[in-house]
Amino acid sequence: MHIKTIPYILVPVIVLLAGLSSCQVLNRYQSPQTDLTDLYREGNPDDTTTIAHIPWNQYFADTCLHALIEEGLSRNFDLRIAYTRIQQAEASLLIANSAYFPTATLVGRSTDNEPFALGASVQWEVDIRGRLNRQARARYAQLLNSHVYRKLIQTSLVANIATSYYTLMALDEQLRITQETIRLLEESSSTMQSLMDAGLLNGAAVEQSKALLYSTQISIPGLENRIRQMENALRLMTAQKPGPIARQNIRIQNLPERLKYGVPAQLLAHRPDVRQAELNFRSAFEMKNAAQAALYPAVTLNFALVDIFSPGNFLTGLVGSVTQPIFAGNQLRGQLKIARAQQEEALLNFEKALLTAGQEVSDMLYAFESSGRKNELRTRQIETLSTAVYFTQELLKAGVANYTEVLTAQQNLLQAQLSQVSDKLEQIQAVVNLYRALGGGTD
Repeated sequence: MHIKTIPYILVPVIVLLAGLSSCQVLNRYQSPQTDLTDLYREGNPDDTTTIAHIPWNQYFADTCLHALIEEGLSRNFDLRIAYTRIQQAEASLLIANSAYFPTATLVGRSTDNEPFALGASVQWEVDIRGRLNRQARARYAQLLNSHVYRKLIQTSLVANIATSYYTLMALDEQLRITQETIRLLEESSSTMQSLMDAGLLNGAAVEQSKALLYSTQISIPGLENRIRQMENALRLMTAQKPGPIARQNIRIQNLPERLKYGVPAQLLAHRPDVRQAELNFRSAFEMKNAAQAALYPAVTLNFALVDIFSPGNFLTGLVGSVTQPIFAGNQLRGQLKIARAQQEEALLNFEKALLTAGQEVSDMLYAFESSGRKNELRTRQIETLSTAVYFTQELLKAGVANYTEVLTAQQNLLQAQLSQVSDKLEQIQAVVNLYRALGGGTD
């Protein structure tokens, strides 16, 4: 067997590889330095426990809601689509890592003297300046980003299902209050009819009472329609066909007296969109370094096997080459300029995401507190209006009060009762939104 020796040209190539290996870009990635002081308007809380640490099945106590969330996490289309993005990112990382290894190609040929000969060619780019390494690091950041994106979808899904579920129960309660008010208005209208028959009221009083009754009855179909639509929306979130939703009563839902929301730095660890913005910056950082490395010479090794089935003609050759961009220099420098601008854009997006997170947490905390302050006042208002309805009805029977006073008191009572339901829903939604704002729902 005849083996061709390594050409002398490889000697300077090997020396060059040894010399350039120390020139590889060593600019290590570091997370952006951010000022987290006063990120929340309320100051810098010192809680060591954040509600984002609490699994959703412990944070939400309603067992019917548990069943909906579990169904959504296993079947929701958006969550399943997010998983396909993880698969795509994993494949991209695999492609990027394959650049580290030699590329082998089989070549067949035939001549008059040799009917068929099969050879092989192996090519390998030596990653002297770290261009391939940086591209692989960027793909890895994108893979992490895809996992964080799935967490973002999961957090939003848990919060959306909870919000829709509580809204559905609030609509149920408003429907119940409206139906109860209709029964009272029917009794009031009947009382006024009796008083008119006795000559104590005129026809205008009876017609006004009927008008109030009808206007209240008109709201029933709208409430029932909204309930049906909310049920269907929840079924879609859980990838099910339209249908009813099993649920409890909003009156038995308990709210925490105090919310633990954690120190500002925990936003970086738990909130998916902030983490996603940071990973976008990381990817842009690595791609900028890859573009910078592309300006330097590239070293490629070629290894050839000729006629591998004929021992007498079996030859090997190893050739090294160093290429330096000349006419493509402006193109490569332009790509580097673009990469630097993209890195700056990613950094600004990260800083914006962090400030937005702080704003949302601050807003949710204040919304929870402000809605809670209305509870006692709303209860007093309803008690007062209930007493007013009773007194005006009794005074009307005694011929002292005007019928308009009765109708006004009844209408005001209904509005206050409906508002009380809205107050509780507002407070519950603040609790859910804070859970979302802190990145909960991913455990």
